Amino acid sequence: MKKTFTILTLLFTGFQVLAQEETPEMITDRPDATESPTPVPKGFLQLETGAYYNSFEENTIKTETVGYNTSLFRYGLLDNFELRLGVNFEETRFSINDVESDDVASGFSPLLFGFKIAVLEEKGWVPEIGILGHLYLPFTAGEDYKPETTGADFRFSFAHILSEKSSIGYNLGAQWGNDSRELAYVYTLSYGYSVSKKIGVYAEVYGDLPENSQANHFWDAGLTYSIKPNIQLDATIGKSITEGQDLLLSTGVSVRLPN
Repeated sequence: MKKTFTILTLLFTGFQVLAQEETPEMITDRPDATESPTPVPKGFLQLETGAYYNSFEENTIKTETVGYNTSLFRYGLLDNFELRLGVNFEETRFSINDVESDDVASGFSPLLFGFKIAVLEEKGWVPEIGILGHLYLPFTAGEDYKPETTGADFRFSFAHILSEKSSIGYNLGAQWGNDSRELAYVYTLSYGYSVSKKIGVYAEVYGDLPENSQANHFWDAGLTYSIKPNIQLDATIGKSITEGQDLLLSTGVSVRLPN
């Protein structure tokens, strides 16, 4: 997708050498909203992709959005630095009193371009810390999802290992976009537990607090299943605590090259 074919071509030669070495543990940024502080190792390309459905009904008007392709490409450029490219293709439908409207929005949302930097390794009570930042480029979006201005976000990411089987991660940051000048502070808090070497489960709360609007709070929970050390499946269910989302369903796969 997009510029990734060029990146794949440049990396393929390096992958042949790296494939002979032991592959580091794969840590993904899906399926939860909490971004990990750990970048993809240098010279590796990681694809995290999936689909989702969410719905919300208010005053007999129901909005349903399906993301047919939500993909994040992560490439380890340095030992502590990764580049990130994200693309979503979505479709939004509306219905009034269970009668579906002919008005359907469909297309790509703005391309995400960003980075992740590892700042500090975990030591005792000090968490592992990373910094992430993204731009959302309006000229890359379809007409139905094209804002007039560039959006942006940044966040600090933290992680603690609680035991051999459990850990917590949390993010603090801010975002602005969708043609709004209003800054919104964002937070996430996720707890993960390894049921086995292949199966993990998690639960999470997250949300945003706009400067001059009502805060939005959500929860979700899900599981991951590692087919191989570099291939992971996931599934998620969630909804909003405040108003805004009646149901969220998501499923996806993450793959790190080389196989």
